[in-house]
Amino acid sequence: MLTEKTMERLRILAESAKYDVSCSSSGTVRKGKAGMVGNTVGGVGICHSFADDGRCISLLKVMLTNYCIYDCAYCVNRRSNDIRRATLSVSELEEITMEFYRRNYIEGLFLSSGVVRNPDYTMERLVAIVRDLRTVHRFNGYIHLKSIPGASQEMLSEAGRYADRMSVNIEIPREESLKLLAPEKDHRSVFQPMALIQQGVLENKEDRRKFRHAPRFVPAGQSTQMIVGATQDTDRDILQMSSMLYDQPSLRRVYYSGYISVNTYDPRLPRLKQPPLVRENRLYQADWLMRFYHFSVNEIVDDEHAHLDLDIDPKLSWALRHPEYFPVDINRDDYERLLRVPGLGTRSAWLIVNSRRFGRLTSYDLKRMGVVMKKARYFITCGELTDGYSQPLVGINELHPERLRPLLISKAQQRRAAQEQQLQFNFTDE
Repeated sequence: MLTEKTMERLRILAESAKYDVSCSSSGTVRKGKAGMVGNTVGGVGICHSFADDGRCISLLKVMLTNYCIYDCAYCVNRRSNDIRRATLSVSELEEITMEFYRRNYIEGLFLSSGVVRNPDYTMERLVAIVRDLRTVHRFNGYIHLKSIPGASQEMLSEAGRYADRMSVNIEIPREESLKLLAPEKDHRSVFQPMALIQQGVLENKEDRRKFRHAPRFVPAGQSTQMIVGATQDTDRDILQMSSMLYDQPSLRRVYYSGYISVNTYDPRLPRLKQPPLVRENRLYQADWLMRFYHFSVNEIVDDEHAHLDLDIDPKLSWALRHPEYFPVDINRDDYERLLRVPGLGTRSAWLIVNSRRFGRLTSYDLKRMGVVMKKARYFITCGELTDGYSQPLVGINELHPERLRPLLISKAQQRRAAQEQQLQFNFTDE
């Protein structure tokens, strides 16, 4: 039975866990089994995410303890902070998870922890929880487990047999910046467990090719998180790190978390009135371009454009810098070229390629497909005249990028970008 003291500790630890955003749809399916409790339906199972059918998926997102031996400048749970501390026992956390699931509060568990004593001691307790949930309580729902940097291969291998997804947060893209804010950490301690998990995933794929019923190992892969705005690292630094990580076969997602000023007293940190949410959003858009639109990181950011444009999305920014690429002929050009057009998504590009086999497409057809014509009309040609005035379509090469850009930025976008521009880094004392 859950006591009031247990619930109070749970409130403290859930509050401490809220800054970790490295979670989303799991991409794995656990079907209901006889003798097991729960399932993961439709390949999703993560908190405050939405399924394809519109359902909101909920997850118990909690830390085992918010005590920590590290003193990372950007972390609310750092050793030197004077905050309320709490620890749940292994049995308490198992009981909370099962009770919440039976009451239909949650559909899975996101479990992390501060590091106490040493990485292996902490990881051993986390593994004990997920092992008992699977084997003793017969829990068949979704589990996302945070790996502890520095934990042994044996601990990670056992954890991977019970968790759907595992993650290790990089936090800061450049080693020098990480050393500045977290002198006790380095990238090696993060990349090593990521490599071990990846090795386990690849070995498990081989095993499942030979033995159909071989146990799965981290079927939903890995994810990681980087903090945006805590250091002077550029968007190029962040995206180059993401691009390198996406080359690894087991990594599914990189998450970007706008820095929240939780430790304002530390002079190493910037003084931001609010998180850089516009910048965070632009990074997610750039990440999407790399994953689904076949853009390379060097096309999105380069030496001259080390930061993403806050006024416009990264695809539109690229298009304005490369007017020679346009116009794209909707009725002739291939799928890869269509993906480069602002206002066209993967679905609308696919519809165009498949629909034009049956007849010539016009701007009316594009609107019905969901193309954002407010943007796209300056970068495409359909071989038609404009609305009744019998004049050629005016595009980027006629207007020139510097004249076209103001036409594509709304006043609301300008206000948001201007507000964030005022939140530039200030690492010095006033």
